[in-house]
Amino acid sequence: MKQLPLALTMGDPAGVGADITLKAWLRHAENGTKMPNFFMIADADHLKSMADRLGLYIPIQKITAPGETGAIFAKALPVLHRPLAIPPVPGQPVPTNGEAVLKSIQMAVEYVQSGQASAVVTNPIAKSVLYEAGFEFPGHTEYLAHLAGISYAPVMMLACSKLRVVLATVHVSLRKAILSLNTDIICDVARTTHTALRRDFSIANPILAIAGLNPHAGEGGAMGHEEMDIIAPAIARLRGEGIQAKGPMPPDTMFTADALPTYDAAVCMYHDQGLIPLKAIDFENGVNATLGLPFVRTSPDHGTAFDIAGTGRASELSLMAALTMAQQMAQARAAR
Repeated sequence: MKQLPLALTMGDPAGVGADITLKAWLRHAENGTKMPNFFMIADADHLKSMADRLGLYIPIQKITAPGETGAIFAKALPVLHRPLAIPPVPGQPVPTNGEAVLKSIQMAVEYVQSGQASAVVTNPIAKSVLYEAGFEFPGHTEYLAHLAGISYAPVMMLACSKLRVVLATVHVSLRKAILSLNTDIICDVARTTHTALRRDFSIANPILAIAGLNPHAGEGGAMGHEEMDIIAPAIARLRGEGIQAKGPMPPDTMFTADALPTYDAAVCMYHDQGLIPLKAIDFENGVNATLGLPFVRTSPDHGTAFDIAGTGRASELSLMAALTMAQQMAQARAAR
C-alpha cells in the first residue's frame, strides 16, 4: 500500500520550526538518514531565507497538493506555500503572523481528514503570541480537538524509546492538580491510553503503571490518603474492565532501569512527575503525541526556543523522532 506523506505545520515562524525542519531534511539528503516523506505547510520564501541565514544549501520546491511530495522529497523539501503577513525575525514573534500559523494547523488536519496525508506533525507554537491574535484555546491539543470535532479531552503522551508517560493533569499548578484529581479522570486517561497503545502502537495487551501521588505512594496513609481514596479505586475499576493496571506505584522507584521494562506506559498524576523522568532519560529524542484524536498527531517535545532561533543551534532530533513516530502510528492504524 502506498504510504501517504506526513503534513508538517510551520509553528511560530520566529521560533526554531524552520531551523529544525531544514536540518532534518538535510540530514536525510546528505547522510541517507531514513526519513518519512513529509511536506511542510509554510512560507517558502521564509524557508529559503532561513536556509541562507544558516548557510545550508537546501532546494525548496513549492507544491500545490500533498500528492506531489513523493516525487520531490528525495531532491527537495516540498512546501505547500502559505505566505506570512510580514517577514518574521528570528526570536521576535508577532501576533500579525498568527493567522497563518493557525491556518497551517487547520490545513494539515484537513489533508489528513481528506486522505491526502497520513498524520499531522506540528512544529512548536507560542500560545501567548497567538492569544494576542485572538486564539481562544488553551493550546495545540485543545485546538486539534476542536478541529477534529470531538467533545472529550484528548490525552497528552510524552514518549522516547525507553518510556511512555501520560498525564492525568497537565498545565495547571501543582495545588490545582491535586485538588482536581479524581478517580474518573484517572480512569478516562488510562482508557484512552490503553486504546491508543493497542491501535497506534500495536501492543496487544498493554500494561499500565499507575503512579502514586505522595512520597512512597502514601505509605499506607501515613503520607497522604489520595492513593487509598482516589487512585486505588481507579485501578480496581480499570482491572474490572479488563485493563492491566498496576499500582499505585511509588513515584521515586517506578522509573528505575529495572522498573521501566515492566510496563508499556506510566499514568502520572501531574505534569512534572512524568516529564522529569522522560526528559532525564532522553531529552533530545522525546516526542509529544496526542492520544484519542481521530487522526495521528505528534510534535517535538520542546518549545519555540526563541533565544536560539536562526542560530543553527537547535537540535533536529526531536522533530525527526516525531516524524518517525507519526509514520509508525499511522501505519499501525492502517493495518488494523
